[in-house]
Amino acid sequence: MSTLKLTSDEFEKVISKDGIVLVDFWAAWCGPCRMFGPIFEKASEEYPEIVFAKVDTEEEQQLSGSLGISSIPTLMAFRDGILLFNQAGALPASSLEQLIKALQEVNMEEVRTKIEAEK
Repeated sequence: MSTLKLTSDEFEKVISKDGIVLVDFWAAWCGPCRMFGPIFEKASEEYPEIVFAKVDTEEEQQLSGSLGISSIPTLMAFRDGILLFNQAGALPASSLEQLIKALQEVNMEEVRTKIEAEK
């Protein structure tokens, strides 16, 4: 599965889906973003069950600002609509692989219970 171009109109709908959604915030002028892009794209082919989405921060400045994106690339990972990971900086392929494995192993019932307890 190739990456999905994500806009502010679709953002909430896409990240709220069941399963894992990885969102790469990037810009064409950003060197580290261009280095991370092929790694992200390759992972999208290896994990077709995961949604891989990209947000162009130049085109989606309001969305990026509302999410507090101050450095790119920034990778956000959601599972079942819950933000589990948010980090700036380009990840090497091995780190992205480790992140995906960790996201797959998260006990979402425990996460939901913890969130509920913090309310």
